[in-house]
Amino acid sequence: MELAVINHQGQDTGRKVTLSDEIFAIEPNDNAIYLDVKQYLANQRQGTHKSKERNEVAGSTKKIKKQKGTGGARAGSLKSPLFRGGGRVFGPKPRDYSFKLNKKLKQLARKSALSYKVKDNSLVVLEDLSFEAPKTKSYLALLNGLALADKKTLLVLPEDNKNVFLSSRNLPKAKVVTVNDVNTYQLLHADHLVLCEGSVSKLETILSK
Repeated sequence: MELAVINHQGQDTGRKVTLSDEIFAIEPNDNAIYLDVKQYLANQRQGTHKSKERNEVAGSTKKIKKQKGTGGARAGSLKSPLFRGGGRVFGPKPRDYSFKLNKKLKQLARKSALSYKVKDNSLVVLEDLSFEAPKTKSYLALLNGLALADKKTLLVLPEDNKNVFLSSRNLPKAKVVTVNDVNTYQLLHADHLVLCEGSVSKLETILSK
């Protein structure tokens, strides 16, 4: 499969890049995508939630009224979950939400997400990009040239470029990552995927290991 390489103004450069069918044209596996996204979102959770159970609430354990003869239900400690200010039954406790997934399954998920982008015509190959200084205006001009200023975009760089990253940081719908950091959630969250020309071969190398 071949895609035209476009310049920063959105015009065809006349060059074409060949995309591997084993990476960009597979039959997407929705279950692999689901598991990989689930793991990503689980890893974002701090897991620091905590509520006090009855043995952790401060207060007296004295029996608050006699057992019989009051006409009401029997009651012991004020820490009972039945009373205001008492402990909570089966409340949340700190825990780790992360879980393990096989490397091959995570690769399959990313290949599936990339294949969906190609099917939806949401993949653009851009000539390699670099800014002299970090300026939001420069990145916005790039998006306007690609007619993607009002879309959620993910730009994948072949290597770390601080000026490009800082230029995009103030734009809420723009996200910039290096080819080593791209994940399934980011691929699916973006409306359009913009691959720098140098990122294609690196991405294929990573996903074919």
